[in-house]
Amino acid sequence: MAKTKEQIFEVACPDCGAMLKIDAATGLVVSHTPAPRKRMFEDLETAAQAMRDQEERKESIFRQSVDAEKNKADLLEKKFAEAMRKAKDAPEGKPFREFDLD
Repeated sequence: MAKTKEQIFEVACPDCGAMLKIDAATGLVVSHTPAPRKRMFEDLETAAQAMRDQEERKESIFRQSVDAEKNKADLLEKKFAEAMRKAKDAPEGKPFREFDLD
């Protein structure tokens, strides 16, 4: 009997970078080696600074939403007044529809 050498291909996953070993005869994955995890921060000080920056951004967004809520009533009044002005300037009668032309 002749020796049949198993052919196993090593392929890198283009999405995550993991290494896959694939059997050529069956096309099935024999083994999977996950890609090494990337560090988000080089040291603890940069991670702490990122946390402080994130807290400042959250506080800023919160202050903006509070200001927007305080001015919401004035904005709605202005929009209502503008809509009333447009309604007074609009001609009276039925609204024009293309369907009515047929």
